[in-house]
Amino acid sequence: MYFPHTRKRRLRQNQSIRNLSQEHRLSADDLIWPVFILDGFNRSEQVQSMPGVQRMSVDLLLDKLHKLVDKGLNAVALFPVVDKAFKSDDASEAWNPEGLVQKAVKTIKSEIPNLLVITDVALDPYTSHGQDGIINDQGQILNDVTIKALVMQAQSHADAGADMVAPSDMMDGRIGEIRAAFEQKKRHNVGILAYSAKYASVFYGPFRDAVGSAGNLGKSSKETYQMNPGNAREAIDEIQMDIDEGADMVMIKPGMPYLDIIKTAKDYFNVPICAYQVSGEYAMLQSAINNGFLDEKGAVMESLLCFKRAGCDAILTYYADRVIHWLDAS
Repeated sequence: MYFPHTRKRRLRQNQSIRNLSQEHRLSADDLIWPVFILDGFNRSEQVQSMPGVQRMSVDLLLDKLHKLVDKGLNAVALFPVVDKAFKSDDASEAWNPEGLVQKAVKTIKSEIPNLLVITDVALDPYTSHGQDGIINDQGQILNDVTIKALVMQAQSHADAGADMVAPSDMMDGRIGEIRAAFEQKKRHNVGILAYSAKYASVFYGPFRDAVGSAGNLGKSSKETYQMNPGNAREAIDEIQMDIDEGADMVMIKPGMPYLDIIKTAKDYFNVPICAYQVSGEYAMLQSAINNGFLDEKGAVMESLLCFKRAGCDAILTYYADRVIHWLDAS
């Protein structure tokens, strides 16, 4: 018998030995902060469905970024809140060189050049119907037509100075076309973070509220292009295809409900694996925290540590700004 010679509690008896024997740790290097940006100056709005999260104009965002970068933040991901006047069926505002995202990238990179700026490549903030693609008269998403628009959007972001583009649309073949366009323009160093296993999830609701696409989408769904939540093996195919097409990093989305997909991806692939702790996950946690049911720091840190345990190399989380301060103070 192993007992009493083996007593696992020996490695748990005080904080020092627990620190020595801990297998996984969370650091500022693991975090990407997703932010909602507004046009204009000195503007901020609370996202009602995400208590504690704001939409911000770029000047206010810059103030926060300077402080967070000083404490270790490496990356920010930009998500635009587009005025209704700029939404259209063909989403042409998405590749406007003077658009909200393009101007934001230029401003941030000019002031904080070492901060990694990641941009969302998807049409849903810009379409009048709220879908991630261009549709025909029957309401069907036109995959190949959409790819052409996504390429123009990605190129406009690279032209503005984005370090990495993150196609989140789930159109077939878009990673290869974006990579080919970058190579043709000799943008060899612009990275692609592919949303490779993005599931058709109810957990995106607060995000759509935050960027203003929920009303446009209405009762329509995205199930014809986002993945079926009941499928796991299909995610491996999707990830492999994106890597073969030129993705540098891959994303699993949502996060905690799909830890099994994160673990499998880490076992299969030798590229950085990212996960998105999405708006619905944030809203659930924060609601419990605000009601006094959970300790904020403890719940958030444990939830993020589980991403590391599953195999994540990077985590997009709306808690990144708070976690950076907690880690700095520890």
